[in-house]
Parts: sequence; C-alpha cells; structure tokens
Amino acid sequence: MAFDQQFLEELRQRVPLHSIIARKVKVARSGRHWKACCPFHGEKTPSFYIYDDHFHCYGCGAHGDVISFVMQNEGKSFSEALYELAALAGLEVPQQSPQQKERQEQQHNLYELMAAAHQYYLDQFKSPRAKVGRDYLMRRGISEHSINQFGLCWSGDGRGGLIDYLKGMGYSIHHIGEAGLLRKQSDDQWGGELFFNRVMFPIFDRRNRVIAFGGRILGDGQPKYLNSPETPLFAKRRVLYGLNNLGSIHSRKDIDPLYNTVLVVEGYMDVIALYQAGFHGAVAPLGTALTQDQMRLLWRATPKPVLCFDGDSAGHRAMLHAAEEALPILTSQQTLNFITLPEKEDPDSFIQNQGEKAFLELIRNKRNLSDTLYEISVELMVDTSPEQRAALRDRLSSIANQIKEPNLSKEYRKVLFDRFYAQFYSKDRRFRTSRKDKTFETLRIIRPVIQENRADYERMCILVALLVYCPSILPSVEEAFCRLGLPKNLADIREVIMENAESCENIKTTLQARGMDSFIEKTLNSSNFSLYYSDSDINTNEQSIERKWWHFYGLLNIQELKDQVDQAQKAWVASPDEQRQRTFIARLKALEMVKRGEENAQDEEV
Repeated sequence: MAFDQQFLEELRQRVPLHSIIARKVKVARSGRHWKACCPFHGEKTPSFYIYDDHFHCYGCGAHGDVISFVMQNEGKSFSEALYELAALAGLEVPQQSPQQKERQEQQHNLYELMAAAHQYYLDQFKSPRAKVGRDYLMRRGISEHSINQFGLCWSGDGRGGLIDYLKGMGYSIHHIGEAGLLRKQSDDQWGGELFFNRVMFPIFDRRNRVIAFGGRILGDGQPKYLNSPETPLFAKRRVLYGLNNLGSIHSRKDIDPLYNTVLVVEGYMDVIALYQAGFHGAVAPLGTALTQDQMRLLWRATPKPVLCFDGDSAGHRAMLHAAEEALPILTSQQTLNFITLPEKEDPDSFIQNQGEKAFLELIRNKRNLSDTLYEISVELMVDTSPEQRAALRDRLSSIANQIKEPNLSKEYRKVLFDRFYAQFYSKDRRFRTSRKDKTFETLRIIRPVIQENRADYERMCILVALLVYCPSILPSVEEAFCRLGLPKNLADIREVIMENAESCENIKTTLQARGMDSFIEKTLNSSNFSLYYSDSDINTNEQSIERKWWHFYGLLNIQELKDQVDQAQKAWVASPDEQRQRTFIARLKALEMVKRGEENAQDEEV
C-alpha cells in the first residue's frame, strides 16, 4: 500500500528517532545528536549515530529512518511499523483514494526512472565521446574520488540515446518527460532530450535518491548551467545540492570541528571544491536565491549555518537577500552566519589560490546576522546627511520589526541602534564605507559640554524624567538625547527608555523592576520639576512638553540647540508638513528663552 509522502514526513518529524531507538539500547548525547552501541551488531564502543531524521552505523553500515528502524529491529512490515508509530504520534493513518494511490505509484516509478537515467549518463561518461567532459573536470582540479562521490557523468549527444535506453526498460515517453528529461513543446507534447553535450551533476534528496540533474555545457551555448524543471520529485526551492552529504559530517571527530561547518555556497563546483578540501558540509541552492524552505533544511542539520558569498556585487546582493529572507523565521535557537570572499574570488578559486587553512580562517572569523545586516545597510548610504541617516534608522527599525519572536526582535533593535549611535553620534567619530567610488570627509560631532555641577545634573535629570512620563516626544528629540554624555545612573535609565519607547507604562514598570524608580520619584518631587511640569501637560499639550525638553537641553549647551534649530528648519523647508513645523517651532521657542536667560520653562506656551 502506498502512503502520502506528506503524511510520512510529518510522522518522521513527530516521533523523535532517538526515543524509539532508546527503547532497545542505551543512547547518549553527542553534541546536537545521539550515539549508542549498534543494536544490529555487537560492539563495545559506540559507532551508531542518531541524527534528527536518520540513523547510521559506521561499523556495520546499517542506515535508515524511524520507520525502517522499527521494521528492521522488530521484524514488522512497513504498514505495521507505520500504524505503530502513528499511534505514538497521535496521528490517524490516512485512507488513500485511488487517485492518491496512483500518484504515489507514479512517484515511486519516477525514482526508479531517475536512477536508470543516472546509470545511462554514467555509462556515457566512460565513452570516448565524453573525453571533453573528463578533461574539463581534470582542468578544474576535480579528483576521481570526487567524481565518484558526487556521481558526475556525461549527458551524451542528445540524439535519442537516453530515450531509447529508458524505453527499452519499459518507460513511456510521458514518464520520461514527467521526470524532467525531455523538452516540453508548446502543444503539450514532448520533444527531444533536455540535456546534451553537458557535464552532468545529479541532484540527490536527503535519502540519497536522484531527483533531478544539473548540466554544464562545454564550449559555446546558453545557458551555461541548466537544471531540471520542476517535477513531482523536484522543487528547486526546497532542495539543496549536496544535501545528502550533511548526515555524515558530525561523525568526523578526529579533525578540526570547523571542517564540519555547514556552508552555503553558490554553485556545484564550489560544493565539490570544498568537499575535496575537507569541508564536507557544503551545499548550494539550485539557480535561485536562498529560500526559507532551504533555510529550514539547513537548520535541521545545524542551528548556525554559514553563508559564503562571492566578493562581487552579485554576491553582496545575494547575501542581503538571504539575510532579509531569514528575518521572519529567525528564532533565538536558529540563525545565520556569514563570510565574504575577496573580490573576484569564489570558494573554488579561493581554495586553489589560498588553500584550505586560509578558508578555515574565514570560517573562524565569520560574522553574525546582526553585524551583516548593519554593515550592508550602512553601505547603502551615499553620504552622511540627515536624510540618509534618517533612511538608515528606518531601515534598521524595519529589520527588527520583521522578526516575529518578540524578545529577539527587541534585542536586534537594541544591538542595531547601539551601533548606529556609536557610529554617527560618538565622540571623534570617523565615517568610512567600503565603496571605492565614494570618499566622505571626517565628520566630528561635538557632544554637549556638560559641567559637573549640581545645576547641570538637575537639568539632565529633568530631561530624562520628561521622557519617562512623555515618551511620545522621543522621535523628535532622540538624536540629541542619545548624544548627551550622561552619568551612569542616567545612562542606564536612557537605555530603558530606548528599549520601551512605545509605552510609558513599560518604561515605568521596567524602572521599578530594576530598582530605578526612586530616582524618578525624587525628581518629580523636587521644586525645580514642579516649575515646568504637571500631570495635565502629558494629556493636553505634548508640544509644550517638547519645547520644555529643548529648553533644558539648551541650558546645557546653547550651541547644540542652535544646531538643532537649523536642522529642524532645513527639514521643514525641504519637506513641509505639520509635524516638521511643530518640531521647528518648539526648538526655536526654546532657543529664544535660553537666549533671554530664562531658567523657568513655564513662562509661555507655543
């Protein structure tokens, strides 16, 4: 009886393989996976390894998934094993319709057909006509061992040899076409062979079954690389070239662990070159940018795969796309790391020119996802104008908002904006970019000169307290607020404000939880605070609160306030709207009061 593949996959995911094997032998943790003495042959030292979706014994060669383990160990049929595991998983075994049974039978036949096609291509590879393909692989430095490991072969001349071979085995033209081996004609008929005069790269699924092919043409002709079309077996968005090798990388215990890193590269030859150099965890997408489905496949092998991109502009675009694609499905346990190769290098050429030790250093110095996103975002800037900095802030905020896990989103926002303020508003900062066609002048931001006396300290307390009780003005004053050189106790409160800017209740709750609320209460009860602040201000006149904030900011450093007025005026003139007008007027009124020497910010309303 044939069963729906989707149901079988869900069953394998629901039933932890190690828990089923633990019913028969003692299992123990080994890194992210498990190991045990093999239940199929007697041994004293464990060589039986249990991964997320399969087991493998490196002593006797036993291999399979949770269903095959029950079959082999308990002597049960496929159906019996299936019903037993479904009961454990709380799943109901679906009853298949005749159409589903026919579809499953067709899929089974296609696996056999693809295996037969691969054998035909392997036979062609031995023929004199394939010498050009063998010579090409030799020039590229591909060893005979790697050719055998990856099943590399030759398509032949495409004049019907494959069709005759498969028809001789009983397959119809329709089935050969459904497997993706023939050209599809406009009238829904099948044409000649899709692949001819190409070095062939078979594409395997996780169970080591051929599901598609990629072909590299030699000499003139387009496209240079051609992949199988979508078929019942092959969906390129959900497959990675080299995926079948990932199951064994964690068994290599006698080498530097970095060699077992799961690496994502851009092409077939990169995967093979890295494998030859000892990096057996390399995979590549198949003519598409890395998709979320492919990331989930990677995370089944490791929580932190490393994406390796070429050092050209296309590599940078691919890196940015992959980073952004990961954000909605990112978790605190599953992320991405990145390495970038020198310009005009790919993994294949880098290994040949620099050697495997140099590649190990690249992996050792990999960058995490937040650093990569920040650096790429900064590279998109064309200058350091207020408009470009505002665009960067919007982009960083968008990055954090795309992460669905709340705590992780909050941490990303904090890390990204910490770097933003450190780069653009720290003392003696120099802005640099990797763009060779842009040169930026050194930009020095003069922070407010804060005298260490009681009056200035009280003014700083007032600025912080206003934002605790009226965080809605933060967008207008944030830049200036973050540039203030505050003492540690106030700087700690600033961090809470920045983390909880969307809700004043969160700010107060967090301060209380951290034992910081006593400072706010003390400030509120001071006579200075009551001169300019009342509870009604928050609800009735937010603009008045903003003006008062700028007034006390100006009392700390009038030159800084002048600069803020100029900046607000330019923004209003460049793009007039009501909000920019209010911001400009609030700063201007505050400046006028400071110039008149007025300490009390309650004197007039805007």
